[in-house]
Amino acid sequence: MELEMAADELKSVLNRLRRAQGQIAGIIKMIEEGRDCEDVITQLAAVSRALDRAGFAIIATGLQHCMAEGGQEAGDRDQMRARLEKLFLSLA
Repeated sequence: MELEMAADELKSVLNRLRRAQGQIAGIIKMIEEGRDCEDVITQLAAVSRALDRAGFAIIATGLQHCMAEGGQEAGDRDQMRARLEKLFLSLA
């Protein structure tokens, strides 16, 4: 399955990933500075959610693309469904 996303969807995902990248750098700095464990965990949870959202946006776009190709044969649909299900579960 190729990653085919509209420019605005791609921009949104990339922005989310760049923000997460900045958060991870901040978390590393927090740990190096010996910051409070609760603050570090809070930031880890936030970056985890941001990464999940980026992943779900990519999967949703793939699902939308698959639905647009409604003329697929049953075997192809079943295979695509299994692949998308596996992707969703990988983020769960």
